[in-house]
Amino acid sequence: MDMLLIRGGNLVDPVAETVKCVDLLIEGGKIAGISPPGAYREEPPGMGIIEASGMLVVPGLVDMHVHFREPGEEHKETVATGARSAVAGGYTAVACMPNTRPVNDCGSVTRFILDQAQRAGLARVHPIAAITRGQRGKTLTDFSELKDAGAVGLSDDGFPVANSGLMRRALEQAAVHGLKVISHCEDKVLSGKGVMNEGEVSARIGLEGIPAASEEIVVYREIALSRLTGAPVHIAHVSTSGSVSLIRRAKEEGLPVTAETAPHYFTLDHGIVQGLNPVFKVNPPLRTRRDMEAIKEGLSEGVIDVIATDHAPHGSREKQVPFEQAAFGMIGLETALPLTLALVREGVLSLAKAVKKLSFSPARILGLSGGRLVQGGEADLALIDPGEQYLFEEDQILSKSKNSPFIGQRLKGRNNLTMVGGKIVWRR
Repeated sequence: MDMLLIRGGNLVDPVAETVKCVDLLIEGGKIAGISPPGAYREEPPGMGIIEASGMLVVPGLVDMHVHFREPGEEHKETVATGARSAVAGGYTAVACMPNTRPVNDCGSVTRFILDQAQRAGLARVHPIAAITRGQRGKTLTDFSELKDAGAVGLSDDGFPVANSGLMRRALEQAAVHGLKVISHCEDKVLSGKGVMNEGEVSARIGLEGIPAASEEIVVYREIALSRLTGAPVHIAHVSTSGSVSLIRRAKEEGLPVTAETAPHYFTLDHGIVQGLNPVFKVNPPLRTRRDMEAIKEGLSEGVIDVIATDHAPHGSREKQVPFEQAAFGMIGLETALPLTLALVREGVLSLAKAVKKLSFSPARILGLSGGRLVQGGEADLALIDPGEQYLFEEDQILSKSKNSPFIGQRLKGRNNLTMVGGKIVWRR
């Protein structure tokens, strides 16, 4: 259909921080009009109507940290199945990390991912390329080649760049090419063979722990390097109170430092690991209740800019094994929205600020369009029922992998429709 009217929905503007009941007219893949309810009383022939009374109309969510596993581990996820999971969760754009097989460290792999996304025709997929060749931390990749191929950022996610001199050069060169560096902050020597947070729970159940300092030391280094170079840096998956404090001070100093966390870090703590269910094994690990509250405070204060999922699919052969042997990671694209809306009900975030952390802020950090619905802009949006309560069950998951810690839980707030470029790509 040429024209589509979304009638009577509550439009969330994450920049103006407003929520207004509007009629939204879409034509040619763009937002053709945003008007008070009832503005389009006479419907032109061929206009489609979506009744949105009581629904939230939000800019399509943008996840700047996902793992789609293709090429190389298609049994866990492909670009197509990951994009399907994304649009089900209300995401219209995602940025996929480079730790594929082979690593996305050259233009041919970047272009392959983009080609697979185009074939899928679902979410917009933006590749994040590796900082170093093979993610080995020895030699920088060709940033110019990767940018030309379509990469929107750089990261050695999962494999931190240990050499501070090399990381300095990466920040300097990335800034020249207009690419954001996303840092996986972990001292692998300190982490050792740890499988969960180092603390009273790990001591009680006899598992080797990963100390908070393992993250915080590298967060401190990245901030120091940003100060030295003047180049921006983005801190991935923040999990500790110490990291929040360091980033807060960096922002107070005016440094170009941004940060993200994931819903599991403000929803779960390390106590749940006592049951030794590998679904709760993630890196960084689930931390203490104090850390969890600090993450919420960081979100509330604006210290943490983005809520990303770190969607990390694994098959049964990686997860249905003893806890110590299981792979790190959990999926999150289909649960991030309701878990974030829980923060709104709790009073941690306003609705507009929550949507901003899920859409506008990640888009701005990566230099992407989107994240806000404005006249003339792309019609990338999601239609959400904030009051719908439902039992989240495995058979509802559209990701190829099912390693979610929230299966069997009652959630509130559900995406009903996702539109990319004016095209409905998913509908409940």
